[in-house]
Amino acid sequence: APAALRAVAEGALLGGYRFAGYKTKPQPARREPVAEVLVAVPDAADATAQAEVTRAQAVAGAVRTSRDWVNTAPNELRPPAFAEAVAAAAREAGLGVEVLDEEALAAGGYGGILAVGQGSEAPPRLVKLTYTPEGGGTGKRVALVGKGITFDTGGISIKPAQGMWEMKSDMAGAAAVGAAMLAVAALKPSVAVTGYLPMAENMPSGTSYRPGDVISMYSGKKVEVLNTDAEGRMILADAIARACEDGTDYLFETSTLTGGQVIALGKRIAGVMGSPELCERVKAAGEATGEPAWPMPLPDDVRKGMDSDVADISQVNAVMDRAGHMLQGGVFLREFVTDDVAWAHIDIAGPGYHSGEATGYWTKGGTGVPVRTLLHLVEDVAANG
Repeated sequence: APAALRAVAEGALLGGYRFAGYKTKPQPARREPVAEVLVAVPDAADATAQAEVTRAQAVAGAVRTSRDWVNTAPNELRPPAFAEAVAAAAREAGLGVEVLDEEALAAGGYGGILAVGQGSEAPPRLVKLTYTPEGGGTGKRVALVGKGITFDTGGISIKPAQGMWEMKSDMAGAAAVGAAMLAVAALKPSVAVTGYLPMAENMPSGTSYRPGDVISMYSGKKVEVLNTDAEGRMILADAIARACEDGTDYLFETSTLTGGQVIALGKRIAGVMGSPELCERVKAAGEATGEPAWPMPLPDDVRKGMDSDVADISQVNAVMDRAGHMLQGGVFLREFVTDDVAWAHIDIAGPGYHSGEATGYWTKGGTGVPVRTLLHLVEDVAANG
């Protein structure tokens, strides 16, 4: 069956992944992954079987690229370098590429991205990747948005030192979106897909944004900052607003957004918030690809506590503090989605990075979640609208 062949081919390619790493001495104990995988099928000339193997190579190749970006040391993948790496891969794949540097971001009014990025000497970026199907496809449009915080210290609201090294993975959402776009270019679905990757490094310095700052966002909304460690939603809000302005029917955004996701759903299951119908589609796509996701609500009381005395909205809920932490992120992002766009926010704080021993097709480090979910959704929209 095609489904079984897909599972075998993808599983072998993903389970055999190993990050090249930085060791200077040869490691005799580290066996190299297999050089070649042979899959036995009833008929090797069967077009369906050949198509599944070709697809598996494109999809697993994208997941592996995503893992490589996540696993790269944060001193080597600051926003300009990350933007360059994504842009180079995208151009090679035949995608349209637009990179906004700090001057273009300032001229365009991307206040959220600039605020988070201003504490670092490595300036922020916004990368836009465009895929246009031949002949216009079905006419439907999909936007993918991914959080690209190349390292997250928390900024002025600094994180505890313990485990902070894992914050090199805070760009896993952008890595997934960038990699998914590479696979889209190879799979050529009959739907237009655009990727938005806001990138910044969240650092404490004399130029950092502060708790108490009021930021003018790309959408024109004014946001009161209460915690500089709630930075992901600031850069995503600008990217989401830009995606809606450019025009889209469906918007899927993914991010290692909140510790609350891990508290609520653990290390394997992503939290999904947004348009109820689209959340159910994400859940179904997750089940089909082995990247489980669970729909969560966006309650009115969570939004009420984000009313600001001085701005349109506070960036976190000062009344509830850590209660409903994951939901606060979703509620905030909802403010920047236009009414005509169906949207889903996929919080991968847990599943985006695996810190334990290898398990299943996950090796230690970046997992590549939710690249395959996003591709499944794109193909679903192409087939079913």
